[in-house]
Amino acid sequence: MNRFGGGFGGGANMQQLMKQAQRMQEEAMRAKQEIAETELEGVAQGGLVKVTITGDKQPVSVSIDPTIVDPDDTEMLEDLVLVALRDATEKADKLNAEKLGPLSGGLM
Repeated sequence: MNRFGGGFGGGANMQQLMKQAQRMQEEAMRAKQEIAETELEGVAQGGLVKVTITGDKQPVSVSIDPTIVDPDDTEMLEDLVLVALRDATEKADKLNAEKLGPLSGGLM
C-alpha cells in the first residue's frame, strides 16, 4: 500500500479495464468462430479448378472440371490445384486481418 491508502489505486479504473478486456476477448472469440465457419473458394484456370477452405484454412473440397484432365500432363493439374489453394489461402488471410485486425490493436 502507498501512503495515500490504496495499493495500486484506481480500483474503479482497474474494473473498467478488466471489463473492457473481457469484452475484447469475447469479440475475438466470436470473430474466430465466424472465421472458422466461413468458406472461401480459390480458383485457377478461370474456375476450372476450385479449392474450398474455411477461414481458419481447413480444407473443405477440391473440384476439377474433367475437361482439363490430361493423363499425360498431371503436373499441370497439380500446379493448378496449388494456384487455387494459394488463392483461397490469401482470401483467408484477408478475412482474418479484417475480422481480427481491429481487435488486436494493430498487433497482427
